[in-house]
Amino acid sequence: MAAPMLAVRGSDGTALLQGPPGCQDNPAFPRDPRQGKYMSYSRDGRLFGWCNGQKVSVLRSSDSEVLQVLDLPKTCLLQFSPLNTVLVTWQPYSKTAENPQGDPNLQLWDVQTGALLKALYQKKLEGWCPCWSDDEKIAVRSVNNELHFFEDNDFNSIANKLHMQKVSDFILSPGGQPSKVAVYVPGSKGAPSFVRLYQYPQFGGPTAALANKSFFKADRVSMEWNKKGSAVLVTASTDVDKSGASYYGEQTLHYLAVSGEGAVVQLAKNGPIYDVVWSPTSTEFCVVYGFMPAKATVYNLKCDPVFDFGTGPRNAAYYSPQGHILVLAGFGNLRGQMEVWDVKKYKQVSKPQAPDSTHFSWCPDGEHVVTATCSPRLRVSNGFKIWHYTGTVLHKQDTPAGAELWEVRWQPFPAGSFPERPVKYQAAPGPLGSTQPPTAQAYRPPALRNQPASSSSKLHEEEPPQDMRPGADRQQLSKAALKNQKKREAKKASRQEAKSEVPGPQLDPAPNTHSQSVESCGDPETDKKIKNLKKKLKAIEELKELQASGKTLQKNQLEKVEKEEELLKALEELGV
Repeated sequence: MAAPMLAVRGSDGTALLQGPPGCQDNPAFPRDPRQGKYMSYSRDGRLFGWCNGQKVSVLRSSDSEVLQVLDLPKTCLLQFSPLNTVLVTWQPYSKTAENPQGDPNLQLWDVQTGALLKALYQKKLEGWCPCWSDDEKIAVRSVNNELHFFEDNDFNSIANKLHMQKVSDFILSPGGQPSKVAVYVPGSKGAPSFVRLYQYPQFGGPTAALANKSFFKADRVSMEWNKKGSAVLVTASTDVDKSGASYYGEQTLHYLAVSGEGAVVQLAKNGPIYDVVWSPTSTEFCVVYGFMPAKATVYNLKCDPVFDFGTGPRNAAYYSPQGHILVLAGFGNLRGQMEVWDVKKYKQVSKPQAPDSTHFSWCPDGEHVVTATCSPRLRVSNGFKIWHYTGTVLHKQDTPAGAELWEVRWQPFPAGSFPERPVKYQAAPGPLGSTQPPTAQAYRPPALRNQPASSSSKLHEEEPPQDMRPGADRQQLSKAALKNQKKREAKKASRQEAKSEVPGPQLDPAPNTHSQSVESCGDPETDKKIKNLKKKLKAIEELKELQASGKTLQKNQLEKVEKEEELLKALEELGV
């Protein structure tokens, strides 16, 4: 398998570099010296397109042969459809006195022939490109409070429409058919905002939605499907925090599944939500949240915490393409610290530092990453570095004085092209060494610098990582959790002591279902499973009583009732 290439765009032109560990100019692709306006790889990385202010060019990545050249000097954005059938280009909308309506500024081109398939109007930059299903059977775009669906890349006829008042955003699910779409409608006049999931083309009727979640605190949302297309995470944000606690407004995180299940993800620290990312395995997701130092927690599909990484200077999370490594990083106004974690063992691999970085991305091989300082976010010290995830810098390229770096982008590869490799904990050899940060002394106010250090002089309480899985070692509990646990144990002991000192005649003890005399099989894990099963069966009995009284049960309640035989069988297998 050939190493992925790295596309670089800046004021000195567009170039393709042969991929890690070294990055040399691709001899088959001479650098385009004109200032690149935009560049994009196809989803599988087989095609590369760029616009330089004069034309749009498309080449084949394997041999750099130019396949198409389009005379579109004003093009600012371009994108390929999932199967490389269609190239979409967008130019800023404009109109003149002679042409008050303006010309269509969104063009769809046949990649093979270069023929124009359709020209459309798209005035807004947001949501400019149509969304395709992975097999290109369906394409969808938003037009005046409606979602227009097209089939088999026939953009001359609308196959279906989803009309909802004031549709603000939507996202199409990845994966195979049937396709699902999540739509967001902002609230108005006291009505809540809501997100609904639909399965194409079943849009009609009040019960057509697969799932529905409404909330009041939402000026905007961001939505992200997992790779399997079975669930979506919705981050709802408000511009103003009415409590005055945050400049960032308020954020809440919601989970919706196509099965109809929904939940609010409970976060263990107040403050903004910086990042939410799905694992490529689609079985868990990571959230970075809370006032600095921020927390980072991995949750399962039940929205239960699996592992808490404690607190630290971070505002972003990045899973490797194989899902076996997670990088927590603090970029932007933070100092660029990265924490590299082995996700299976939840063990830290390295802790490199990339100050002033404005970009981070994983190489498809799951072994290398790139960090870059790009303009216009930072106009000085532009350049990029190629790293091994163990913290070793393998290649460093600084942008010459007077020039600017605008973008770097890895060549994508189809899923499964690079197998998962065992995680290494020893730094890989490299000519530039590692950037593990030196141990820094904590800041102390001038009034405390001549006094001995004490816990009371800390600016904030640091929390260590904590394993939240069943049977986790208690040694990994945070200081706050240990303190609360000790308080509960002391309170329980004092109650038992007070009860034993109460004078009076001793009566026969009443049966206590919570005492140690409850029947046990001797295995704590099995006892826990039995207890959970009995709890679920009790809830089903209550639902059946409600149903018998004439109350109509909801979809998720009916699904619980239908699982009664399955639960009874599981209880029987446990020997109860």
